[in-house]
Amino acid sequence: MARAYTPKVITANDLLDGDVIYLTANGGWTRVMSEAVLAESETQADALMAIAGKDANGLVGLYLADAQSGANGPEPVHFREAFRTRGPSNYFHGKQAEV
Repeated sequence: MARAYTPKVITANDLLDGDVIYLTANGGWTRVMSEAVLAESETQADALMAIAGKDANGLVGLYLADAQSGANGPEPVHFREAFRTRGPSNYFHGKQAEV
């Protein structure tokens, strides 16, 4: 029996500043996961990866990350992705400096 598809977001790191970025519905990039486009099928995920791959200049580590639909948009499913939404792990950098 085939497993149910888990929705995905396209994510990578910005090569210049190292911050985590997510593909948006208009083909741009955002640093906020809830603004990312959520691929609800494998076909849609493949199409979004093709779009993201065309804009891979300045990106590193492009991949599909499991996500779920939340009240404000996509949310992480796994600890790793939740951790990545908080920014670099040394306190006074990126998103963590705002806490």
